Parts: sequence; C-alpha cells; structure tokens
Amino acid sequence: MSVVSIPIVNKTYPMGCEDGQEGRLIELGKMIDVRARQILDKIGPLPENSLLATLCIVLADEVQSKSSPDVNDSDLREILARIREIKKKINN
Repeated sequence: MSVVSIPIVNKTYPMGCEDGQEGRLIELGKMIDVRARQILDKIGPLPENSLLATLCIVLADEVQSKSSPDVNDSDLREILARIREIKKKINN
C-alpha cells in the first residue's frame, strides 16, 4: 500500500492506494482540485467542510446527469454475435 499527497485548494491530503495506482490517484486529485477551484471562483471563499460538501454535491450531480453511451445497431449485432459464440461454447 502506498500513500500519495494530493493537493486540493492549497491544502495537502494524504491518500492511501494500491501499489502502482499512485499516478491515477494523482491525476484524479488534479481533477478534483480544478473542480474545487472552479466552485470557489463562482461562489467565493468557503470553509473547508462547506467546500467539501458543495464539491460532493456538484460531482454527484454531474455523475447522475451524465447520459449513457450511445449504442448503435452495429454494436448490438456485435454483442449478439458474441453472446451466440459464448452460448455455443457452453453447449459443447
């Protein structure tokens, strides 16, 4: 297990992660820092706990509002073909 220091709005937070995942955690931290700064730019200074709550709500809203990926007929035919291949392997 590794520990990575993640800076978010001028404060550093130690975060644990699996070995090898440090780079991914750092990139996610950068994304959070950018989003937190955008929020502060729009609404002004906030206490740390209020910023955290606002950031969580904003990110949850973004996740929930994100539409599912478009699936076209070609994708569905490919999925069906794979299902049929798996079915044949199971039945043999």
